Amino acid sequence: MADVLSDDFFEKFKTLIYDQSGIHFTASNRPILESRLRERIRLAGLETVGPYLDLIKKNPDEMKSFLDSITTNLTRFFRHQGHWDSFIHHVLPDLIKHKKARGETKFKIWSAGCSTGEEPYTIAMILEDKLPPGFTYEITASDLSLKCLMTASQGYYAEQRIVGIPDAFLPRFFIKSEEGHQIRPDIRSKIKFDYHNLKFESGYKNMDVVFCRNVLIYFDEAAQKNVVEKFWNALGNHSFLFIGHSESLFGMNTQFKFLKTDWAVLYTKNLE
Repeated sequence: MADVLSDDFFEKFKTLIYDQSGIHFTASNRPILESRLRERIRLAGLETVGPYLDLIKKNPDEMKSFLDSITTNLTRFFRHQGHWDSFIHHVLPDLIKHKKARGETKFKIWSAGCSTGEEPYTIAMILEDKLPPGFTYEITASDLSLKCLMTASQGYYAEQRIVGIPDAFLPRFFIKSEEGHQIRPDIRSKIKFDYHNLKFESGYKNMDVVFCRNVLIYFDEAAQKNVVEKFWNALGNHSFLFIGHSESLFGMNTQFKFLKTDWAVLYTKNLE
């Protein structure tokens, strides 16, 4: 492969990526695309970008692998504590009160862009710790990366990956091994890991909370609005949306309402 991706091929890949995923590549992250392309072309046994472009257009599996390779998967347990404080001290009490009034006992939560699983397992640990007796939960965790989903579904984390987990939670929710920590099977069984491209409808309905943090930054304005509308459709009539601390729906024509807690900002859907 040539050292520099030509402008023509950069535009072709940029358009294809956007059409397939909604992810918007700019000149500033062009080197990332070049680096990922070199690796995918090498693994495919090819030498130039032209044949590889033809390959991903006709091979859905290679397209998935390519999209997987260009996504960034930075995450950790209990990332951005303000969000978790808002979840614990505002969202959960509100939802528990609302569900009790309606005679409901099940929580449904979606971790969209779950990466290697730290976020959905964080949610599960909090729910295990905070939900009153008689309440149950189901977490759906989705991502565009099959490789990340495989890691997430295994629920095994090396010692250096468990930074941020409260000391009291480790023995409660993990099984210690010589080199790392395995999430308990009963916790893992309550999380459904699912391959999903946010550009398309998920089919999920009546979610109580959606977490989609540090994902919208990869989309342009039109794609962001498309994704946010799909979250609206997936959420129940009394529900909450968490996005990244550096992301905002400000200026977007959306039905979500802005909510500022003592710890962070989030969004609500309240039709009841």
